[in-house]
Amino acid sequence: MKIYLLIGLTCCLSISFAQEDLTEQEKKYQDSIAQVNQMSAATELAQKSYNEGIALFEQKKYKTAITKFEASIQADPNFKASYYNKAIAENKLNNFKASVSSLDALLKLDPMFEKAYLQRALAHQGNQNFGDAETDYNRAIKAEPNNPKVYYNFGTMLFLQKNYDSAIEAFSKTITLEPKNAFAYNDRGSCKRMLGKYEAAVKDYELATRQNPDLAFVFNNIGSTKTKLKQYEEALKAFNKAISIDPKFYLAYNNKGVCLMEMGKVDEAIKDFDKCISINAKYAPAYSNRAGAKFKTKAYKAAKADADKAIQLDSEFADAYVNRGMAKEMLRDMSGACMDWHKARELGSPLGKHYQSTNCSN
Repeated sequence: MKIYLLIGLTCCLSISFAQEDLTEQEKKYQDSIAQVNQMSAATELAQKSYNEGIALFEQKKYKTAITKFEASIQADPNFKASYYNKAIAENKLNNFKASVSSLDALLKLDPMFEKAYLQRALAHQGNQNFGDAETDYNRAIKAEPNNPKVYYNFGTMLFLQKNYDSAIEAFSKTITLEPKNAFAYNDRGSCKRMLGKYEAAVKDYELATRQNPDLAFVFNNIGSTKTKLKQYEEALKAFNKAISIDPKFYLAYNNKGVCLMEMGKVDEAIKDFDKCISINAKYAPAYSNRAGAKFKTKAYKAAKADADKAIQLDSEFADAYVNRGMAKEMLRDMSGACMDWHKARELGSPLGKHYQSTNCSN
């Protein structure tokens, strides 16, 4: 029995030494297995967080989506899709500075990640960094020459910079690549309107309605442009169409009121300005326009009150100062009128300059 026990003990000692006495090669092998397992766990966590972020993004829960994409990046700093989608979510939230940072990190990882240039261009544009935005738009065009979104967004930036001819080229390229893009026709039309090419603008707006007849703002644009062409009845039809599509479209009511004023239908115009204000009580132009209409009905105190409200809402609104000056003049406040016309002149109003130079001593 004792011999048996000694043999058993010896066997146990032999097994124990076999477990602990590893060669350097065996230790490296075990370490590599542990590293692979750790990397696999990190990859799995990164993918899980990414998938959760995508699900939240699709629900438009952009803030929480960003936290998931950040968790994915923390688990795997080379997960390029997480940087990209995080940047898109940041653009959605108008957090353009953060979006630029995310895309910088992505492009440092992979300068050939072509889609990132468009998103970074949008972020730069949102930051009003138009020079950087244009550089990235040109990179995006080179990377994706057949992507209509690149040309369309480039066109919107050029429009904001009042570079209307170049914007027309960008929107035309969009239309070539995507002939049913109603927004591109509309925006090209707006470029032409800003250049005073009203007939050509109307044609583009009408092409937009053929692609999509349910865009109220396009009919509003048709109405505004036909008002400039003094085609008042056709303008009213366009405004009414816009309102039938969207009964809460306050801009259409305001612009319809302007058209009615041009036609001399002051009482009807006031009703439309009233409707505009009932929908959006913070829209300064409607108060200013109603002030002008009430002035024509000789309701000078009411006109001044509306002009006061317009100025309260927008202290840089030149037309409101012109209208208030006119009301003050009729209320025998010539000093106040001259002060308002002087302010309007400072804000660049030709009418303000005219009234001040004609009626005031300085």
